[in-house]
Amino acid sequence: MDKAAERGRDRRKEPRAEPGLRSVWLRPRRTSRGEPPLRLDRIVEAAVALLDEEGIDRLTMRRLAERLSVAAPSLYWHVDTKDDVLDLAVDAIFSEPPPTAGSADGWRDDVSAVLTTWRAALLRHPWAAAVPARRRPTIGPNFLAWMEFLQATLVRAGFTGKGLSAATWALYNHVMGSTASEAALRITDEERRVGQERLRADGDRYPTLAACGYLYDDDWDGSFTTGLRYLLDGLAAQLPSAG
Repeated sequence: MDKAAERGRDRRKEPRAEPGLRSVWLRPRRTSRGEPPLRLDRIVEAAVALLDEEGIDRLTMRRLAERLSVAAPSLYWHVDTKDDVLDLAVDAIFSEPPPTAGSADGWRDDVSAVLTTWRAALLRHPWAAAVPARRRPTIGPNFLAWMEFLQATLVRAGFTGKGLSAATWALYNHVMGSTASEAALRITDEERRVGQERLRADGDRYPTLAACGYLYDDDWDGSFTTGLRYLLDGLAAQLPSAG
C-alpha cells in the first residue's frame, strides 16, 4: 500500500466531530500514525501571507497549496475547508500577548490599551476584520487570551452578569466595526468632492451632512479614540461607584 493510501486509511479511523461543530478549534485533532505531509504552522504562515497580499476573496485551497509548492490534498491533514484556514489565520495575527493588567482604578487605560493594540493588529491584516461577518466563532487560543484580558479588566472595574456581557460586546463591536469600515471603504478624492457638492446642492434634504462635510470625514484614528472615550464614559457611569 502506498503512503497516500495508508494516510487515507488512517484518516478514516479518526474520531468524527460532533454534528454542528464547524470550528477547527472545537473538532478533535487527528492523531493518526505517521508524520503529516505538511506542518500546520507552515500552512498558517503561508495563509496569512496570501491573505495580506491578495485579500480574503482570493484565498482558495488550490492557491494556498501552490504557494506551499504542494498538492492540495496535503492541506487536508490539518484542515477541512477554507473556513478552517481563516480560523487559524485570524488567531495567528493575535499571537502577541495582550498588555499587562494594571490596577482596578486604571481599568479604562487597560481597556484602551487592549482595544488600540487589537485595532492595530487588524489594520496590519485588514482581511481579518471581515472574518466575523462570515458567521464563524472567533475562539482560537490567542484571540481568547485577548478576550480574557478584556473581560477580566471589566470584572476588576466592577462589572458583573448581564452588565459585563453588554460592556464586553459594546467594546468588541466598536473595535471590530470601526476597523471593518476603515479597511473596506474605498473612495477617491473626486468621489468625495462630487459627492459633497451634491449634498450641498440638496442641502434642504441633507442640511447637516452638507454643513459638516460628511464625505470628507476620514479621521479614522480620531473617530476611534473619541468613540472609545464616549463608550468608556458611558460604561463608567453604570458602575456602583459612579453613584
